[in-house]
Amino acid sequence: MPRPHTPGPEAEPLLVDAETDLRPTPEVTAARRALRAHPALLLIGIVLASLNMRAALAGVSPLLGEISGHFRLSATTGSLVTTIPLIFMGLASPFAPRLARRWGTEAVLLSALVLLLGGILLRVAPPVMALFAGGALVGSGIAFLNVLMPGLVKRDFPHRAAGMTALYTTSMIGGATVSAASAVPLENALGGWRGSLASWSLLAAVAALVWIPQTVLARRGTRHGEPAATSAATSAATPVRTTSRVEPRLGRSALAWQVTLFMGLQSSIAYVCIAWMPTIFTDHGMSKSAAGLVFAFSTMLQMVGSFVVPTLAGRMRSQRTLAVAVAALMGAGIAGLLVAPAAGAWVWAALIGVGQGGSVGLALTMMVLRTGDAHTSARLSGMAQTWGYLLAAVGPLALGVVHQTTGGWALPLTLMLAVCGALALLGLGAGRDRRIRA
Repeated sequence: MPRPHTPGPEAEPLLVDAETDLRPTPEVTAARRALRAHPALLLIGIVLASLNMRAALAGVSPLLGEISGHFRLSATTGSLVTTIPLIFMGLASPFAPRLARRWGTEAVLLSALVLLLGGILLRVAPPVMALFAGGALVGSGIAFLNVLMPGLVKRDFPHRAAGMTALYTTSMIGGATVSAASAVPLENALGGWRGSLASWSLLAAVAALVWIPQTVLARRGTRHGEPAATSAATSAATPVRTTSRVEPRLGRSALAWQVTLFMGLQSSIAYVCIAWMPTIFTDHGMSKSAAGLVFAFSTMLQMVGSFVVPTLAGRMRSQRTLAVAVAALMGAGIAGLLVAPAAGAWVWAALIGVGQGGSVGLALTMMVLRTGDAHTSARLSGMAQTWGYLLAAVGPLALGVVHQTTGGWALPLTLMLAVCGALALLGLGAGRDRRIRA
């Protein structure tokens, strides 16, 4: 059932820069309206940027054994290869809205792709510290993309926000699927794990090239961040909000924290699987190539959940049932890994994959549905992804420590079942038909 507050298609939405409380100059507004009138370039840019949002991370997991062996890393230290990007995804998230206020959304998206490109290449440099430093740059670039994309969708596709969220989430997971499936074949074809990881710099480079013309158009005639006190003739933007409007205080909103923690716990489950799922299979007798294929299959099925769940969520008043369902799917798959990891690998991978795709799509959709405007959506996105990814970073490292301490996977997987239960409870709160109020 469509939400009653959604404006009709005949309404001309105000082109608000989603990361600020500013109205763009007439030049910027005209440029963005022109792009929306011919949205092919914008759609291609969103898809290409989304393909990069997980590919550089998912391609590491099937190669983690080789990387750890090459540098003689323990299980705990090896988990830092996937944990450090998550930490910087959290640490860098608050800077995305500030940079967008100064330079504009399009320019920051382009910069994020360039940063991602540099991090991918640095990660394969010979010193072990380059591996971790490159991971920090990769995480920072992805953080900017993560934070800005929901606001961009809300701003440029206000009447199709749920559908566009499904599109970019599905593209994001598609990039991760291809990366996971091709990691080992690329390793064999390109002479080692370094060649496999470096190959994803090409995707980042192509995406950056596509965003250049949009950045030029949006920046033409504007100086983002110029003080609002300057005259209308020279100012890049003027305040959108009036003194009668009180901005919601997200830190004091229980609903905002429920969305944030939902984002964090589902991300923690996802990145634990990215870091350790292939290792769980190989530890139970599966070959490295077979484990990589099962992991890629799980990642591929995330596209089903990531497309269906946001689409359904946009048509429902409450998303509580969807939240419990995706948590239950992941819990069932993790329970299967605990009981018969190798024998039922494809079934468990399918359950986890659909649940993961649905949970991330639902988390991103709730950032839009729980807010009333693009500005608050972007602020909630920044909050959810800052604290959410810092929380998610604990998962792979903690399970690596527990696995190394216990010498098995029983306790780590039991802990993950508890996280699934907590995710379902948070979904009951975050999925309510409510909006964040001042």
